[in-house]
Amino acid sequence: FLGVVIVLTRWRREKTPGVLPGERFIGAMRAGLRYVRHAPALHAVFVRTVTFSICGSAIWALLPLIARNELHFGSLGYGLLLGGLGAGALIAAATLPRLRARFSVEQIVSGASVLFAVVSAAVSVTENIVLLGIALLAGGYAWIAALSSLNASAQTIIADWVRARALSIYILLFFGGMALGSALWGAVASHIGVPLALDAAAAGLILSLPAAIRFPLHAAEEIDVTPSMHWPEPAIAGDVKMEGAPVLVMVEYRIDAARSSDFKSAMEEVRRHRLRDGAMRWRLYSDIAEPARFVEAFVVESWLEHLRQHERATIYDRDVEKIALGFHIGKEPPVVTHLIAEAP
Repeated sequence: FLGVVIVLTRWRREKTPGVLPGERFIGAMRAGLRYVRHAPALHAVFVRTVTFSICGSAIWALLPLIARNELHFGSLGYGLLLGGLGAGALIAAATLPRLRARFSVEQIVSGASVLFAVVSAAVSVTENIVLLGIALLAGGYAWIAALSSLNASAQTIIADWVRARALSIYILLFFGGMALGSALWGAVASHIGVPLALDAAAAGLILSLPAAIRFPLHAAEEIDVTPSMHWPEPAIAGDVKMEGAPVLVMVEYRIDAARSSDFKSAMEEVRRHRLRDGAMRWRLYSDIAEPARFVEAFVVESWLEHLRQHERATIYDRDVEKIALGFHIGKEPPVVTHLIAEAP
């Protein structure tokens, strides 16, 4: 919803002649979804957020039942329990800057997951109000430490031009995980009881830790999304139709044929960047008559969208492209050709 509002606001400010409102809106949302689809670092944030929110939602969903059925508290007692979580969150907000100076985002999120799992298990067995208060204080700290770190990780690895749309998906997944988890743990508690449901949620948090191997969280210094503007302006002769005609871009490389496997591996990362920033299709072609010649070809929906690709390139993209360009052995830089579709 947030992404929709921001896109509509920008459309009102930046109307494009000859483009219908619906076309601009749909195009903007499609670009946001395309970016998310081809951003593996963002996938890691999404997966870790969903797993943490689903398993972590058990305390929030079952705490009222613990207060009423296990501890026999009224509304005041339940409020005090929530106050313990809130106090822990305030402490986390005050101390997180120092924590981030000493530990990586991955370490903070993993540590917070372990701590929240311990808190979930402790809440399931603790009836002493003092020990329960200490546990909930630690739980509030872990909750804010994990979520603020995940949120910061998402914001720092998303390019400026698509940040609002990508973050709206992040928020949707977080609250969707909370809603799904609350319903899940409520159903589990109705069958096996509240304490065992909390223990199961704690086990889920611990079992989700190996996801760090497959979906590691990247820090801002690893993925620099500062615009690089390193793509040269394309040469054009005469007027070019800005919208409604697909554009084919071809880049010709000359490489050492013996290193073709390494080159193709490097181009796989380039493929993701091209598709993420606007390409509808991408392929790498080899010349069957000349094994050293490779042609990268990708299609963009319009000339205007290709010009936006130039603006969207980041420093991280530039570094990835440098790796691929390192295989080029021609005397001149790779030849770039732009072809625009014509009506039959």
